[in-house]
Amino acid sequence: MSDTAPLGFWRTARAHPDRLACVDPDGTEHTAGALLARANRLVHALRALGLRTGDGVCGLTPNGSDGLTLYLAALQAGLYYTPVNWHLTGPEVGYITADSGAKALFVHERFAEQGLHGADAARLPKDARIGFGDVPGFVPFETFTGGHPDRMPEDRTAGQTMHYTSGTTGRPKGVRRALSGLDPDDAAELGTALFGFFGIEPGPGNAHLVTAPTYHTAVTQFSTTALHMGHTVVYMDGWDAEEFLRLVERHRVTGTHMVPTHFKRLLHLPEEVRSRYDTSSMRWLVHGAAPCPEEVRAAMFAWWGECVYEYYAATEGGGTVQRPEDRHAHPGSVGRPWPITELRIVGDDGRTLPPGETGTVYMRMLGPDFEYKGDRGKTDEARLDGFFTLGDIGRLDEDGYLYLSDRTSEVIISGGANIYPAEIEKELLTHPEVMDAAVFGVPDDDWGEQVKAVVEPAAGSEPGPELAGRIRAHLQGRLARMKHPRTIDFIAQMPREPNGKLPKRRLRDPYWEGREKNAD
Repeated sequence: MSDTAPLGFWRTARAHPDRLACVDPDGTEHTAGALLARANRLVHALRALGLRTGDGVCGLTPNGSDGLTLYLAALQAGLYYTPVNWHLTGPEVGYITADSGAKALFVHERFAEQGLHGADAARLPKDARIGFGDVPGFVPFETFTGGHPDRMPEDRTAGQTMHYTSGTTGRPKGVRRALSGLDPDDAAELGTALFGFFGIEPGPGNAHLVTAPTYHTAVTQFSTTALHMGHTVVYMDGWDAEEFLRLVERHRVTGTHMVPTHFKRLLHLPEEVRSRYDTSSMRWLVHGAAPCPEEVRAAMFAWWGECVYEYYAATEGGGTVQRPEDRHAHPGSVGRPWPITELRIVGDDGRTLPPGETGTVYMRMLGPDFEYKGDRGKTDEARLDGFFTLGDIGRLDEDGYLYLSDRTSEVIISGGANIYPAEIEKELLTHPEVMDAAVFGVPDDDWGEQVKAVVEPAAGSEPGPELAGRIRAHLQGRLARMKHPRTIDFIAQMPREPNGKLPKRRLRDPYWEGREKNAD
C-alpha cells in the first residue's frame, strides 16, 4: 500500500487483505481481510435481527479485535455504537444500555454478570444478547453471525460512536451527533484529518499501541483513526510500564496515546530496565486527559526525543495540540486550537476576555453539533453563543496558545482567595518520592477551606510524617505559602480511572460529610 492510496479501513482492507490490521493482547494477529469479513457478517446478522439506520448497539468488551469488529460493523451500517465501561457495576451498565436505546448488546465472558444487568435493563430479547465466549443466556457470537455472507453489505452509510460522559454530577450522558449520511469510506477518510493535526503520517510500517481501555473516547478515536490510516493496531490488556516498552520494541511501534500517569510509571523504572528495550521507532507519543508537570514532560523528552505531543480535547468535540517544537516558546500550554476548533475565554459576567486574562474555557468545533442524549437542559446549560464548556479554567496568550488552570468546581476558596489544585498537584508530582497526588479543599472554620493533599508514595518511600516534611520542603520557593497543603495524607494507590482522570469525590467527600460543598 503506497502513501498515496485511499484512506479508510474498508477501502484498504479490500485492496490489501493480507496486511496486518491488529494484534490482540494475547498476541493473536488479525489480517485486514479477516477482520473485514467478520465485520461484514456482523452487519448482515444485525440487519437480519431487524436493526436499521439510526439504531444503536452496546459493547461490553475488553481491548482487542472483538470490540474493533463491533465498531467496524456499526460504522458502516449507519448505527450508533456505545462501548461500555467494564469497570461499572451491573446496575450502571444497565442504565447505559437502556438509556442508549440499544437494540443489541455484545458482552465478553469476563463481564457476563454486568452484561446480564445491561440486557435485562434494556429488556432485550434473547436473540439480541450476543456473547464473546461463554456468556450464560447469550447467543455465541459465531452462532449469531454464522450462515451470513462476508460480502460488503448493501446500502452502506456512516454510523457514529456515542460515548457516555464520566458522570461526575448525576448519571452519565451519551454525547450524540446526527448521522452524516456519508458513505462510510468517505467518512473514514475525512476522520483521518485528526492525525494531520499531529503530523501523523499514513501507510504501512506504522503501528499504534493502545495503552488504555477503548471505552474511552480518545482511545477509541486514536486507535481507529490509526487503523483507517493503514497502521497496525496493537492492544494492551492493562497498563504495565515494562510491557509497554517490550511491545514498542516487538512491534516497532511508531505512535501511541498516553496519560501523564503512564509517564510517571515509565520514569520510575530503573535505568537498567529502560535501557533494555529499543524504542527508537517511536515518532508520535501523544498525551492528554490530565495535566502534566513540565518536569515530567521534560524527562520524557530527554528519554524519547522530539516526539512528545500534548493535547486538550473533549468528547463533545474540538481540541488543541502542542507539537514538540512549541514547548520551548510556550511552556506549560496545551497548545493551539485544531484548525476545526475555536476557543473563547469567558469571564463571570459572560464577557469574552482578552489574551492573558483567566476565565472559563469555551470551545466549538466545525461539523455536526452534539447533544446530551435525552437531556436538552444539560445540553443548553453548557452552551454560550454556540460554544460549550466543560467547566475548565484557563487563558490564551497573544499567540493563541491555551493554558489551563483547573476546573471551576475544584477551585479552593480559602480566606476569600482562589487556589487552583492543579497548580499544586503539578509541583507535588515533581518530587521524586511522589508517584501521584490529589489536592482539594477541606472544611476550615476560620478560612472556609484549607488545602489538603493526598499522596501516593513512589515505590520504596515510607509514608508518614518524615515524607510529608520532605514534600513540604520541596514546595518552598515553588508556591506561595497559602497554596501549601496544610495537611498531607497518604494512600496506597490513587483511584484514577484508566484514562488518567481522577474522580476526586471519592477522596474528598469523607472530609465534607455533614458539611456543604459543591459537587464536581
